[in-house]
Amino acid sequence: MRIQTISTPLKRGFSSFITVLADIFTPIIPAIVAAGLLMALHNVLTAPHLFGTAALITSFPQLKGFADFINVLANAPFTFLPVLVGFSATKRFGGNPYLGAALGMMMVSPALVSGYNVSAAMTAHHMAYWHMFGLPVAQAGYQGSVIPMLAVAFILATLEKRLHRRMPEALDYTFTPLIAVLVTGLLTFTIVGPVMRVVSDGLTNGLLALYQNTGALGAGLFGLLYAPIVITGLHQSFPAIETQLIANVKTTGGSFIFPIASISNIAQGGAALAVFCLVKDKKQRSLASSASVSALLGITEPAMYGVNLKLRFPFYAAMIGSGVASVYLGMTHVLAVALGSNSVLGFISIASHAIPAFIISGVISFVVSFTVTFVLGRRQESPLEDGLQAATNESLALAE
Repeated sequence: MRIQTISTPLKRGFSSFITVLADIFTPIIPAIVAAGLLMALHNVLTAPHLFGTAALITSFPQLKGFADFINVLANAPFTFLPVLVGFSATKRFGGNPYLGAALGMMMVSPALVSGYNVSAAMTAHHMAYWHMFGLPVAQAGYQGSVIPMLAVAFILATLEKRLHRRMPEALDYTFTPLIAVLVTGLLTFTIVGPVMRVVSDGLTNGLLALYQNTGALGAGLFGLLYAPIVITGLHQSFPAIETQLIANVKTTGGSFIFPIASISNIAQGGAALAVFCLVKDKKQRSLASSASVSALLGITEPAMYGVNLKLRFPFYAAMIGSGVASVYLGMTHVLAVALGSNSVLGFISIASHAIPAFIISGVISFVVSFTVTFVLGRRQESPLEDGLQAATNESLALAE
């Protein structure tokens, strides 16, 4: 595959941004994949109407303890995601990765209000505050968050590098980590974290208004943009809205986000499978096939960062497939009445009357993304293995 010269600063900036994100998330993919597949196993054990009217743990109570154990294993990497992201991102930005992991731990400290409960605590006026320098600073955690940690890691690495250059050698080892963590920590809880939370809330409210006011067109646009939203990590704010929509199912009908997320994941899997059919290198075929299966089961990181984003066009093809299928979702008013796995198993969470439409939309998503990727791949002037290897080499060069 020929790596084309990008002509504008905007395109160069976007390409560099995508590369940086891929470099950050690729190392933590195994942990996320393991957790995601464990979560899928937990859903199989606890979801009703899958193997019968009742869930497996209801029919076989002896499985309940095992299901609870699996749930703990599955949730831990997502709850403490800032630690993983902090380590990888700080390393990518040129800082000490262990300082990044330490700040991630501070952001998910049990002493803080859990990030999943911050909105409720704010609404109920139960949020605890530190009073520092005459300012109230919310004791809010960032469990499951990505965007704040990325910003924090960048600030930490930048500050640490400058301190290393200016700090006397005799004091550098002791005081550089202290100052870097202290200053970055203050910025995290006073400015960076709150601002990023506002960004997430703004995106969430905007998406809700978009769907309610534009119907199928809005659903299609959301489906088109869902994968880029996942890249930014802003999708971490969606569960709060989905919970509210499902809690008021009698008036809302359910969640529109869950079906679109499932369709987007299926599209990523379809694009990765097309790459599997196009490449001949055994290692790349193995990567593409496993990434495709993982995406179809709801874990898109291997497909997105390991395959589709590196070649660019499969990622865009998946966006198109997701957008087209999401228009159909909007036209047929497919809504979820429960939360579950954003994957081919997502039909379990869909309102029973809308399950056929959901399955059809999944087929549309898969077929469109696979077809577009395959057609574009066949038009490449050189083997796709060259493109994957070139992208990998570019990432390694930037990391060094």
